[in-house]
Amino acid sequence: MANPEPYRTVAGRASAEFTVQGSRFVGYLAPADTVNEAEAFVAEVEAEHDDATHNVPAYRVPAGDGASRTPGEVMLREYSSDDGEPTGSAGDPALNVLEQQEIRNVVAVVTRYYGGTNLGVGGLARAYSRAVKEGLDAAGVVEEEPHERVDLAVAYDDSGTVRGVLESSGVEFEADYDERVTFEARVPVAEADGLRDRLRSATSGRVDIG
Repeated sequence: MANPEPYRTVAGRASAEFTVQGSRFVGYLAPADTVNEAEAFVAEVEAEHDDATHNVPAYRVPAGDGASRTPGEVMLREYSSDDGEPTGSAGDPALNVLEQQEIRNVVAVVTRYYGGTNLGVGGLARAYSRAVKEGLDAAGVVEEEPHERVDLAVAYDDSGTVRGVLESSGVEFEADYDERVTFEARVPVAEADGLRDRLRSATSGRVDIG
């Protein structure tokens, strides 16, 4: 069975700022693996700039909870909003940049502070596109392997074993120590089934895998 194809995304969070005829535009970019992560970033920027005239979001992320578990093309949720700008002048141009450059698992928010001069639909479209393009340049584009989230729960006595398997596999994870210990791991899709098998074997089947 073929492995999932790598995809283009941003290396990390970044922003780019410029002014057009008195209006200040700030393009924010961030990686996001789910709709919830994308919406959380949008809400974060909106809270930081709650005095802005507009906060225009656009994102392309896997539909559902993270990347597809089966090899092949991942279904994407694509979303944008004009946030009060004239229809088609802001959200679509922002999203189009991500589509044209084939960037996914990404969220963009363009903040605008109105400067007193109307830019027109064409001028707005150019400005919102520019904000996303310059944000992408600042963030850097990388090729990433598809990942999925693996949730684990074990008794405390087995937690060291599970942590050891995760660490030796080199995957990213977070642990929460309570009555039972839970782990949330971000695992390359191509390696996920093998990791599950190793965890079951190491704990003699005592690990709960979600």
